[in-house]
Amino acid sequence: MKWNNFEFHNPEFLWLLVLIPLLAFWSFYTRKKDSAKLKMSSTKGFKTQGSILPKLKPLLHLLRLLALACLIIALARPRNVAVSKKTKTNRGIDIVMAIDVSASMLAKDLQPNRLEALKRVATDFVNRRPNDRIGIVVYAGESFTQTPITSDKSIVKRTISEIKWGQLEDGTAIGMGLGSAVNRLKESKAKSKVIILLTDGVNNAGFVDPKTATELAKGNEIKVYTIGIGTNGMAPVPWARDPRTGKISFKNKPVEIDEALLKHIASETNGKYFRATNNTKLKEIYDEIDKLEKTKIEEFKYYNYSEKYRFLVFLAGIFLLLEFTLKNTLFKSFI
Repeated sequence: MKWNNFEFHNPEFLWLLVLIPLLAFWSFYTRKKDSAKLKMSSTKGFKTQGSILPKLKPLLHLLRLLALACLIIALARPRNVAVSKKTKTNRGIDIVMAIDVSASMLAKDLQPNRLEALKRVATDFVNRRPNDRIGIVVYAGESFTQTPITSDKSIVKRTISEIKWGQLEDGTAIGMGLGSAVNRLKESKAKSKVIILLTDGVNNAGFVDPKTATELAKGNEIKVYTIGIGTNGMAPVPWARDPRTGKISFKNKPVEIDEALLKHIASETNGKYFRATNNTKLKEIYDEIDKLEKTKIEEFKYYNYSEKYRFLVFLAGIFLLLEFTLKNTLFKSFI
């Protein structure tokens, strides 16, 4: 039984309050039997006019009932409870998202294209990781750390929003992208280190072998989730760019993703491989990774109790003392 910060520790004792009206009724019913009876032929010789003490005699019973009520409520242990909370993150996670920014990421098999679809989902993913540190690595024919690992989510989200094609030499250097992400995490003191590697192609550039980068990740106890993005079959991909207007023309080409390599990277590092063939599937993949990599948080509650029963016991004592005093002074001749 609670009202905001007030509670009864032993509320079952409050059922005893039912006795109060029963005792009051019993006292009223037997009030005439409490006084001795004396039969007289006449009362003319007694002056009782003007005395109200006989009428106040029930006050003694009232004081006794009030004392009993106070004792019953005291047994129920009324108290105020002040609760303070302290949250402790037991298991921090450092995450690096390695994002392919090659020209093929402009393909329109995802809406409005692969890169923009990824940016939306990645931003939502960051919003759901308030207790983790996140870094961003971008790669195409070479790799670059866009944002080091940080707990400042506003910086991470701004970085994601500013990612665009054309920042780096074109190509798909999966090994370099993975290697750069490993370098960002190898000095991390976090208990869990994760890389989310996304690509839409085949390793065709860079001087770092993807399998060598995988061994580095494995040696540093870094888990890698790999995502192959792109529909099955044909997709409209960038074909040429007008040097005067900058307009990009598209052409349907087969979607080529080295799934065997991505599965190998994930398997060797205790991660998991996913295939995102559309916007919905891409979002579901990031949702699943969010569930797989949960930061454990402990919430400690501290309770400070302020007991209120002492005042009720004191009040009951006052009522009983007052009853005893009145009973043996003012009302002595009426008992």
